[in-house]
Amino acid sequence: MVSPPVDPLLQSSKFPERVDVVIIGGGIIGASAALTLAERGVSVALCEKGKVGGEQSSRNWGWVRKMGRDLREMPLAIESHKLWERLPERTGVDVGFRRNGILYLCASQEDMAKREKWLEQVRPFQIDTRLLGADDVARLLPGSSRRWAGALYTASDGCAEPQHATPAIANAAQRQGAHVLESCAVRGIETEAGAVSGVVTERGTIRCSQVVLAGGAWSGLFCGNLGIRFPQLHVLGCVLRTGPIEGGPMPAASGSDFAFRLRADGGYSVAQRSANVADIVPDSFRYFFDFLPTLIKDRHELRLRFGRRFFEQWKTPRRWALDRATPFEAVRTLDPEPSESILAEGIRNLARAFPAFQGAKTVSSWAGLMDATPDAVPVISAVSSMPGFFLASGFSGHGFGIGPGAGQLTADLVMGRSPVVDPAPYRFERFIQSPSQPA
Repeated sequence: MVSPPVDPLLQSSKFPERVDVVIIGGGIIGASAALTLAERGVSVALCEKGKVGGEQSSRNWGWVRKMGRDLREMPLAIESHKLWERLPERTGVDVGFRRNGILYLCASQEDMAKREKWLEQVRPFQIDTRLLGADDVARLLPGSSRRWAGALYTASDGCAEPQHATPAIANAAQRQGAHVLESCAVRGIETEAGAVSGVVTERGTIRCSQVVLAGGAWSGLFCGNLGIRFPQLHVLGCVLRTGPIEGGPMPAASGSDFAFRLRADGGYSVAQRSANVADIVPDSFRYFFDFLPTLIKDRHELRLRFGRRFFEQWKTPRRWALDRATPFEAVRTLDPEPSESILAEGIRNLARAFPAFQGAKTVSSWAGLMDATPDAVPVISAVSSMPGFFLASGFSGHGFGIGPGAGQLTADLVMGRSPVVDPAPYRFERFIQSPSQPA
């Protein structure tokens, strides 16, 4: 397997003895929070066990969309679009953000009715999404072998380049004074009188009064060692990259069984939209009742699999002492094997709908583990049981597009400032069990 190449950090940061805030996890959420805090004069250390942007933040589709969001995510998506526009100014780097538009193609009038229902629900947000008829779709996406019933279309939605974005944000945070530490796993949190007083890393202790856990797929395991129950499961998403395709479509689009977007290098990122792998692991049973409603609702888009990952998780320690190596040091980067059969389905379905993709050369393919919550909405919240501890995780495959806004909201909460959006939908307490429920 070949994971996507990620831009490097421009320099190495000195290990600090004390900062105001430590952020655990160098994905787009953690890097965005670090940049916002540093711009506001807060001393911050961003600790990443592997490479900044090395996991799901560089393995996603690269879509930056408002369209199709859960209503609870809409304010965050709208704010994130504003921040994506400002990233070249803040980072000094072109991260490939382009508003080329995104379409959700509809094969039938039933599909159109579902999209129209969503559009009615989001009208109060006054976004530019609209329903297109068959002729409009044919003009916007020429070259299809079929006549689509229509599409949901947002002209202001677009894409960015995942392998550039997160490192650019982290490098900008460094220039603003943040300490960005790669290959520096955080083993746990130290407390005094129940409140955060520091973190223990593999390199030593950093004193601080606030900690943000933005650990993506690792967050549930980290929380467990703190005695905090965070229901989180992983979903495997697979992507391939083609070489340049002459006459290929400009906007990004998805049908029921394919998705694509034009890359800055002239090729396309392609996926099978309705086929993500959910490995059956010990956590599947631990959080079975939390996720059962989602499993029932999304059963047509998930492929359950039992295999090696069950035993890998079974052998992974769930508790550890802070003076010993942890699971975060044993696996620096989650680099799962993509499902070649799912990717073959995706490109085959796409080529059937858009003949320009017939014979397209696959240059590389990869997979990433998306961290999912039971309601597919992230947690961006203080954790009341540990004063000074904040969680920014569970983005359920949506983190790249809303990452800049999520980072700013996280920074707002840490600083006690008026939040950029209402944080209530993202509160951690919605997952706290009642005393009658099993732990």
